[in-house]
Amino acid sequence: MPRTGVVNYHVHKPERQAFEIDADGIVGNLVSPELVSTRVTIQDAREDGKPISFARDGIAFETHPSAVQDFASGNWQLTYDVELSELLREKLGVKEVIVFDHTVREDDPNSDRKPARNVHSDYSTEGAEKRLVDILGADRAAEWSKGHYAFINIWRPVGTTINSAPLGFVRPMSVKPEDWILIDLIYPDRRGHIMGLAANTEHEWVYQSKMTPDEVAFFNIYDNRDLPSVAHSAIDMVEDPAVTTIRRSIESRTLVRY
Repeated sequence: MPRTGVVNYHVHKPERQAFEIDADGIVGNLVSPELVSTRVTIQDAREDGKPISFARDGIAFETHPSAVQDFASGNWQLTYDVELSELLREKLGVKEVIVFDHTVREDDPNSDRKPARNVHSDYSTEGAEKRLVDILGADRAAEWSKGHYAFINIWRPVGTTINSAPLGFVRPMSVKPEDWILIDLIYPDRRGHIMGLAANTEHEWVYQSKMTPDEVAFFNIYDNRDLPSVAHSAIDMVEDPAVTTIRRSIESRTLVRY
């Protein structure tokens, strides 16, 4: 049965566009470029359909229970980092994993970190190369650059099953190069950029319905050997209107060496 939801695509403009994050120094204050709400059809990975392959699509869904139950307090990061490193080593055969960031998001008006509702991927080539140096230092980054490395995000529901605003992905093979738009990220103390995605009726969207805290999605956001980056976004849709739980999740950013 086809499912539909609403996403916010970026819009091509003659001028350079930007997100201003924590604008005017106010945490959680976000000034966004123009976005266009678009209803899309979405394949549920739990149903029979076109198979999903990390090697081809840069996306994978796995059952992966965590020993961490509370991501709000306590010394959970070391335990969780080890779990994620073991997952990527087992599933992708990577030799080295560095977990360098965690963001807990809550779909609540009072939250400082709400789900990202713009269709995007996290790094351009320039941004990924700069981030590599930021994490490793210039000498070690130069060494890694001689081989195969990638940035991979891992996403997990927190607390309850996802009933609304699930994370959805665009199959890379359905994206044309001209669909991508370079978008600046302006922070109070630094600048970066991401790749926004413009609408295209050929985009193939996929998600996994009713993901639980024992499940994860991991997906490619940059690969120096040309595995495509995966455009993704929270999707405005509701699985069961009778359920009122708030969507909470944790996304973790990793740098891997194959």
